[in-house]
Amino acid sequence: MEIRDIRAVLFDMDGTLVDSDAVVDRSWSTWATEYGLSPAEVLAVAHGNPAAATVAQFLPDLTDSERAAAGTRVLELETDDVSDVVPTPGAHELIATLERLGLPWAVYTSAPDVLAKVRLAAAGIAPSILVTIDDVAYGKPNPEGYLRAAELVGVEIQRCLVVEDTPVGLAAGKASGATTAGVKGIPADIRLPDLHRLVQLFTE
Repeated sequence: MEIRDIRAVLFDMDGTLVDSDAVVDRSWSTWATEYGLSPAEVLAVAHGNPAAATVAQFLPDLTDSERAAAGTRVLELETDDVSDVVPTPGAHELIATLERLGLPWAVYTSAPDVLAKVRLAAAGIAPSILVTIDDVAYGKPNPEGYLRAAELVGVEIQRCLVVEDTPVGLAAGKASGATTAGVKGIPADIRLPDLHRLVQLFTE
């Protein structure tokens, strides 16, 4: 599908619209250390992955209540740390461009609602439609969240562009049936050095 045929854009949050990579690294590293795990191994899968899935992967022997407590702990670490959360390069310009062109946009993130709102506010981004892990039964790489976001913007998923920065998120976008764009070099339908390039594509 050509960019000119896109009727809505569905963004991932962390690493795509919001640069929170340092916070994610710090929070999950602290969490891993507290639970006697390798921070490097945890960080290799934590980015873009629902927190509950990461916790379950590394602490499979915990009871349900212990696993919930572990998830609560990492959420506390992440929510309390927004010291260097900023918009990614081109994020504000791209949002302004979409709004000028009359193209609706939404955010779907693996973060829970409380964390998503904290990070988006810190980056100065205020989506009218926000879908979080709290709103879906199955997180990424399942496409449920992107399908829900498309429904909320009122555009069929085949006319939507999903913008992602991780393989697990890209898999969700592809499974939804949307056209995909990837930053950080991930192999999507459209590869982007950053969001400035997407601004150019929409205004050419």
